[in-house]
Parts: sequence; C-alpha cells; structure tokens
Amino acid sequence: MSRPKLEIADIFRDHGPAWRAANAGHVSLDQLKVMSAIERCRTAALGGHVERCENCAHTVIAYNSCRNRHCPKCQGAAAKEWLAEREAELLPVPYFHVVFSLPSQIADIAYQNKATIYDLLFKASSDDAQSDLSGYFPVAPTLGPHG
Repeated sequence: MSRPKLEIADIFRDHGPAWRAANAGHVSLDQLKVMSAIERCRTAALGGHVERCENCAHTVIAYNSCRNRHCPKCQGAAAKEWLAEREAELLPVPYFHVVFSLPSQIADIAYQNKATIYDLLFKASSDDAQSDLSGYFPVAPTLGPHG
C-alpha cells in the first residue's frame, strides 16, 4: 500500500504547536500525549533499525511505531478489523442514531467528571428513549466518546 500524500501526523507536525498554544488549558494531558505519539510515530524520534541487502547493499531504514491505540498508522488495520467484527454482529433490522446533548452550562462539569456525568446521561437518555419509543420499536441506547 502506498503512503498517502498527507497524513494526520503531517498535519500535527505542521500545525500542532500553534494549535496547542491557541488551545492551552482546553486540551487534556491524554489528548496531548496522543498528539505527541502520532507526531513521533515512525520517525527517528522513536528510533528504528536498518535493513541492508547482503547482495547489493541496498539499505532501508525502518523507524519504530508509537503503538498508540489512537494512531491511524499503527492501529488502522486493527480498527478496520474490529469494525468488521462489530458489523457482523448487527441484526438485519434498521438502526437509528439518537443524540442526547448536554446543556452548555454543564459542559465544564462534564469535562472534569466524565465517568459520573456519562453514567447519569446514559441512565437519563435510556429512560427517556425507553419511555418515548417503547411503543414503536425496541431501544438499546449506547454511549461512547463524542468529542
């Protein structure tokens, strides 16, 4: 597979420092670590190894990967495989994506207390969906990271 002309790592390396400066205080340490891992992935910063043909002395440098689960270079194939496995589990029925949003007044509290707020939101949205939609079709709400 050929390398795409532009990768997320290229964007992070070119624009990441300015973006991080502009968003200082609004980006979590975990998010910064992911950006850093993606920026350094398969570069000299993570080291590597040299492969050399014994016959013609052709040399290839292979840099180490970051192995971060969010890195599209490292985990792209695994993510596609996981998605295919989840798609195989789907029932042959229509699905609906229902979004429940938090009021902006709660955003800062939710950001600092994700697990608690997500649990409460999940319970409230599940109860609401079950009561509103129970006469039409079964509802199985899910909650995942949306931002």
